[in-house]
Amino acid sequence: MDVDEIDLLDRDRFTEGIPHEWFTWLRANAPVFHHDEPGGDGFWVVTRYADIVAANRDAASFSSAQERGGVVTLEGPVAPIEGQEMAGEMMLFMDPPRHTRYRKLVNRGFTPRMIAALEEHLRDLTVRIVEDAIAKRDCDFVVDVAAELPLEVIAELLGVPSEDRFKLFDWSNRMIGSDDPEYKVSDEHVTNAQIEMFMYAQALAEKRRADPQPDIVTTLLNAEVDGDTLTEMDFNLFFMLLSVAGNETTRNAIAHGMNAFLEHPDQWELLVSDPAAHIDTAVEEILRWASPVMFFRRNCARDIELGGQLIREGEKISLWYISGNRDESVWDEPFRFDITRDPNPHIAFGGGGPHFCLGAQLARLEIKLLFAELAARVPRLESRGEPDRLRSNFIGGIKHLPVRLAADFPGRVTFER
Repeated sequence: MDVDEIDLLDRDRFTEGIPHEWFTWLRANAPVFHHDEPGGDGFWVVTRYADIVAANRDAASFSSAQERGGVVTLEGPVAPIEGQEMAGEMMLFMDPPRHTRYRKLVNRGFTPRMIAALEEHLRDLTVRIVEDAIAKRDCDFVVDVAAELPLEVIAELLGVPSEDRFKLFDWSNRMIGSDDPEYKVSDEHVTNAQIEMFMYAQALAEKRRADPQPDIVTTLLNAEVDGDTLTEMDFNLFFMLLSVAGNETTRNAIAHGMNAFLEHPDQWELLVSDPAAHIDTAVEEILRWASPVMFFRRNCARDIELGGQLIREGEKISLWYISGNRDESVWDEPFRFDITRDPNPHIAFGGGGPHFCLGAQLARLEIKLLFAELAARVPRLESRGEPDRLRSNFIGGIKHLPVRLAADFPGRVTFER
């Protein structure tokens, strides 16, 4: 391969499928690679598992701070949400110790006890969603199933009425999918989506202050750690982060999981044969395989060597989790989808460090419940069309995945062509 062929800024290439051949070549030949950027200074591309984990855990050297350029775009500085100061308040754009204090506050809503308490209710939601899709016979698995469960879960967590959940879907698509023709909107419409979400969050907070409920909103509004509490803007920004991240990432992990089972029917047969024995390792393999957040950007806070390359203070670094999760030095046959893979130390939630995904256990629970309930009802899977991929080099998204659900025998369902 000619290194000049590699263009990680080409969103159209990602709609054809993840360019794994590029990442495989980079891991073997240029694991820390300086990528050109039209009109800019370029950015470093980190593709090996060990280097990604090392950088992810070294927040002092590899900063997430907004003033150094943000963490979600490769080209230039990240666009502020409503001005530089507001964007700097979001957890994604903080470094320790400030990030640590903020995370302690929002952790109050994501304790293992709180997540465990949701399980039976989320199972009921999952069963209804699966059975509704079965009743439709023809369905778009992404819209009818993969998107529906995270939307309902986030709505439940935030105390958002069920009828308003599609507002969250619309707002997040407008913000994350703005490079995709299906969701393409102007910068003004992206800003309007952010403002609409903030106004909704503020109104919801006011309701919970007046009438507390057993939901995460009330928990967060009342949280206090070492004298710190969430300001009104802190809450609005966290509402946006949770709504977008909790919707987009889990939705796409589920969609990629289903597509992987369609492409590897022997693995679906294995899961169906004994869901209890295989569901936990299946969840981890789905997460490794999907890696829905393909990269995060960091900004070098001081001169440092990584992977044999000297990275200078102020330079941009991109950590490609989608590549690290196919690293041949970590996994045997990394391009084989294997639901029995164990151990499976994937970095789909980040490679440790302060920015490890806050909702990791909730996402695992949603994926587990959904595929366990599907395995109990759907003995065979067949595709009704190719996956329609999101035009993005940041989110590995599937927008549509058509399937047909038809009764096989009473109490069972089959995917048919």
